[in-house]
Amino acid sequence: MSRHNNRILHIDGDSFFASCEIALDSRLEGRPVWVGGGRRGDGIVIAANRLAKKYGIKTGTACFEAKRLCPNGVLCKPHYDAYRELSRQMFLILEEYTPTLVPYSIDEGFLDFSTMDEHVWRNTTATDYVQGIRARIKKETRLPVTAGLANSAKLAKLATDAAKGTGFLEVPAGSEKEFLKDRPVSEMSGIGKNRQRSLAAFMAFTFGDVARLPSMLLKQKFGIWGQQLWLFSNGQWNEPLVLEIKDRTTISSSTTLPQDEHDYEAALTFMLSEATRLTGQLRRELMQAREFSLAVRFNDFTEVGTSHRFKHPQFLNSVINSVLEQMFRDLMADAHRPVRQIRIVMFNLERLDTHPTLWGRTNEERWGALDDATHALNQKLGKTALMTGAQLALRHIDESQKQPKAKCPFTPQREMISKLWGADGPVKPVQGTLL
Repeated sequence: MSRHNNRILHIDGDSFFASCEIALDSRLEGRPVWVGGGRRGDGIVIAANRLAKKYGIKTGTACFEAKRLCPNGVLCKPHYDAYRELSRQMFLILEEYTPTLVPYSIDEGFLDFSTMDEHVWRNTTATDYVQGIRARIKKETRLPVTAGLANSAKLAKLATDAAKGTGFLEVPAGSEKEFLKDRPVSEMSGIGKNRQRSLAAFMAFTFGDVARLPSMLLKQKFGIWGQQLWLFSNGQWNEPLVLEIKDRTTISSSTTLPQDEHDYEAALTFMLSEATRLTGQLRRELMQAREFSLAVRFNDFTEVGTSHRFKHPQFLNSVINSVLEQMFRDLMADAHRPVRQIRIVMFNLERLDTHPTLWGRTNEERWGALDDATHALNQKLGKTALMTGAQLALRHIDESQKQPKAKCPFTPQREMISKLWGADGPVKPVQGTLL
């Protein structure tokens, strides 16, 4: 293998939430297991292990249908805090094997193995080395993982998908085009339905079909992305792994109320409490939002929504909550059905400067200091040691909110990096692109 060839390993947890439940309870070993979402953990399936999938159970299946398909299977309610901890343990193991580890989601990440053949694999093989990593993760966390090794992150991920059920697959240097030729382009992330339809117009359904097209045709149709796709399909996309930490572009919350709420004032209190939480999270990340959207879903699954754009980006609870309250009241003016779910999205985010200024403390700086102190106290004394008025009112309205459940752990990459290595990550952020 040429010293200039990149070797990127992709590690992916197998049916991660279901595997976590089995890791937490050894009695579930060898049984079909699925994890249910919804307010009582019996809504739709959000993860199913391989044994459950053999019965036709998959993400999105109703839990009652899953039980009909597999009467002897086990439904588990989600334990998100435990999933986060098992994920952290897995990544702490992985970081021992590479100078560059890029977490991608709670259950998958990429490792740079580009120089392993020179320094590590002299007396072993890539297969034996990676199988050793998989075995260690399984032993120490009880989590099964699948891995793929290739010359780019995108190809490594495709190799992992192809290795499901076997554990590991390497695409050796020089064999990329052969590996890809019969694989559908729909398998690669970043190729949505519109691009698939555009490629289908050129009779390009597989990467082999794309490789046979003129590169200039793809450039004219798709720009730089088309050129990258052509290079990738021909096995010529040799991409280094970089750790890229980007600012958040949006922050959102979709909260299903503990029960269908007939009292719209109570639903409003839920919304204001969640808006306060999101705004505090934004300020801790030194961000502020210019645009907001609000959607309310009723118990018959119909919904109404609206949005608002500020002239200047906002970071104050009083300003944001005041506008959101008016948006909520406008939406509910003619409503008559009970509220099931409330969704808030804050987007068009900009940086918020909370650093001290030469002429004294700014309003932004004071809010930053207050957020830091509040966060530190809640970390030390409990999540609800300090609350806003809306959050306190919510505790009185609903007993279940006195010990709020953890949010689903689809953690943004920058937060995962911060939890593993601190605020700035293990290396200086490098700008780079994946295909």
